[in-house]
Formats: sequence, C-alpha cells, structure tokens
Amino acid sequence: MRIMPALLILFIAFPAHARDKVLDIEQVTSPGGIKAWLVEDHSVPVIAMQFGFRGVGGALDPVDKQGLSRMLSNTLDEGAGELDSQTFQKELRDLSIGLSFGSDRDDFSGSLKTLSQNKKRAFELTALALTKPRFDEEPVKRMREANQSRIRSSLTDPDWMTARIMNDRAFEGHVYSQNSGGSLSSLEKISPEDLRAFHKNNIGKNNLVVAVSGDMTKEELATTLDNIFGDLPDVKPPAQAPDIALQNAGKVFVFKQDIPQTIVEMMQPGIDRHHPDYQLAQVMNFVLGSSGFGSRLTEEIREKRGLTYGIYSYFIDMKHFDGLQVSTSTETKNTAEMISLVKVEWEKMKNEPISEQELQDAKSYLIGSLPLGLTSTDDIAGLLLSLQMDEMPVDYLEQREDKIKNATAADVQRVAKELLDSNKMITVLTGNPENIAGSVPIEKLPNVE
Repeated sequence: MRIMPALLILFIAFPAHARDKVLDIEQVTSPGGIKAWLVEDHSVPVIAMQFGFRGVGGALDPVDKQGLSRMLSNTLDEGAGELDSQTFQKELRDLSIGLSFGSDRDDFSGSLKTLSQNKKRAFELTALALTKPRFDEEPVKRMREANQSRIRSSLTDPDWMTARIMNDRAFEGHVYSQNSGGSLSSLEKISPEDLRAFHKNNIGKNNLVVAVSGDMTKEELATTLDNIFGDLPDVKPPAQAPDIALQNAGKVFVFKQDIPQTIVEMMQPGIDRHHPDYQLAQVMNFVLGSSGFGSRLTEEIREKRGLTYGIYSYFIDMKHFDGLQVSTSTETKNTAEMISLVKVEWEKMKNEPISEQELQDAKSYLIGSLPLGLTSTDDIAGLLLSLQMDEMPVDYLEQREDKIKNATAADVQRVAKELLDSNKMITVLTGNPENIAGSVPIEKLPNVE
C-alpha cells in the first residue's frame, strides 16, 4: 500500500527569494511523445530520475503467486542483455550508479541516481534493465530465498503481524487483502517464465510516468526519455480491481502472542487525495495525531497518562481505498483503556473546535516552518513522481499551500464531523489483551505460509 502521512509530502520549504513557486517544475515531452516533470538544479553534478508504471502493482498478482510484482522489482536489475547478474551489478558499483525497482499494491516504480559524468552509461543500463531483463535462474532463486527469509524473520515482529492481519480483515474479499510481499509457498511457485510474462504484459510506454531532478536541461531530458524508454512497447491496460469499502468495521480482532505489550492498529475510512477538503483533513489530523509530540493523542495518552511511548494517526491513500489509521502499543493491561481513549479524542475533535493556537501551529508546520526533506535530488524526484502517479496538476503544491493558509477552525471542525466515525473503526490487537468485549480471535496469520 501506498501510505502518504503528512510528513511524507507536506513539509516543503524553499527560500522565498529563490522562486515564487514551491518548486519550479518544467513539463517535458520527448520527440517520441514521452512526458516527464523536471526540476533543474545544476549546483551539484547529480541526476535523479524516478519513474513508475501505473496500475502494475501487487493487486495484479495471481492468488497462488502473490509476490510476483515484488519479485519483478527484485530481479529487473539482476542482469540484462549480454550482462549477467554479477557483471551488471559490478558496472553499477564501479560507476556509483544507484538503480533499483520497487512495487506496492497499486504501482511499480524505478529509481536511478547517477553522477553527471556517468549519465550516459547509467541511462544505457536503465534502458537495458527495462527492455531486456534476463531473469536467469540463479538470481531468481536467490531473490526468492531472500524474500522467504524476510517473511520468516517478520514472523517474530508483532508490528508486521498486526499489519498483515489488518490488511486481511480490512480488505477481506479484495485483492488488497493479499500479501504483496508474497507467502512462503507462493514465492516458491514464481518462475523466470512468470516474471518474463508479467514484465512483457505490464511494463509499457503507455502507463509510464517520469520525474527528474538535478543536473539536466529540458532539452537534454527530451532526448534522454526516448533513449531510455523509447523501446518499451505499449501494453494492454491491465484489468483494475474495484474500489472497496472498509470491511469488518466495528470489529476487534485479537492475535494472541506472549509479549509484554499489545500492538494496536485502528482504521476507519479516510478521504480521497483529490477531495477538495483533503488539505483541511490534513490540518485536522496534524492536531489529532500526525504531529507526534504536541498532538492531542500524544498529549492525552502518553503525556497525561503514560500509556504508550508513541501514538500516531495517518492517512492511507491507495487507488481503491482511503483510510485513516492509528498505530500505537501499550502495556497489555491498558489495552481496553487505550482503545477507549482514542475514541474519546475522535469525539472531541468532532465536537470541539481546535484552538487558534492549534490552527496556527498546524498551518505553520505543514506549510514549511519545519521543513523535513527535499534536500536532495532524489527527494525532489520522488515528490514529482508521487504527484504524477496520483494525477495531480503541476501547480498542486501551490494549491495545497493556499488551502492550508485559508483554513479556519470552523472548516476543520466541519471536516472532522464529516470524516471521523469511531463506530466504523476496525481494530487489530497483537499481544495478550484481556477483557476486550466481543473480540474475534485470529488463530493463524493469513497469506504467510
């Protein structure tokens, strides 16, 4: 899943004298028709390129081959063309080229970072990986075993187990309930031929999105786009999963584990990133729980009562579902009290307007008084890619800033009343909590074996 907490994209600040826009984004179209967003920066000889393929994530994995998209991301840079895995990886290391691929539930992505002096070869290797991957048996076997080892290791991590159960129950009956990282048995079934077919059918020029930041001009990028991506085919758009409403709302699931604390995850429906009230919801959530220290959840539950080391709320933005989630942990005996206190804060946020101080603190922080990133070319390229993958306009950052600046306490309370509903929460507990009325036991972790 693509989780987009406020901290990921909203702390953006650049010197006011540098430019009027938050980012000076140029839109580039190659002679072959490939489009990209670019932020030029020639202060250091570094180029960061991030690209994605819409709709090519774990949601496309067959049930018996969960993890297929993840395996593709692991093996695309393990040899291409005439270069076997060791030779390909050695070239990357020798030239200090960072090339990697990733997959979430909805989309597939790639990341390239190179010194300007090595850009020609970096672009050639990227094109080779995308258009002529080898999928040799040895690296496929190695990556399969690495993923299986990751799963076995995760079986000792209560946070991972809680997340696995949440996905299974919150999205029951939907492809989002599958394990996008694969299960021990499904990974065993994934062959080089499966990877070749998935690559051939889904990695195409017509679902491509590109973002670049750094030491590159608009003219150079136009040519580079065709050089890297021009040989990709157009692919048939994959069949997309339907949207899903939150499943098992109001239920509490307990996975018994003999650990001193209970891991608590609570989720309710959220708000679409394209909704006109999305930024108001971000202000609300900053006050409620996304800001950490100073948030209402932290003040009431950690500072006043000492029930946890940390508690956060954050939005989940996916193609077919939007959620608002709370993550925390507490001493097992306090689990029921923790759940009750979260719901109390939900009601307070709906029924009591935030103070003027809370409003101004949220605005200041979200607009950029405490900038948290975009200090490197790959940070900027990552933001540009995220905006494009979500089909945001090129002036989205300016629109966002205006909406936050103009927010009022009354606006925030209106959104809270419309959005927050503790009765629609699904709760997953991992640990050994007692006296959780009406809880449903989980006997076995789903989609792991």
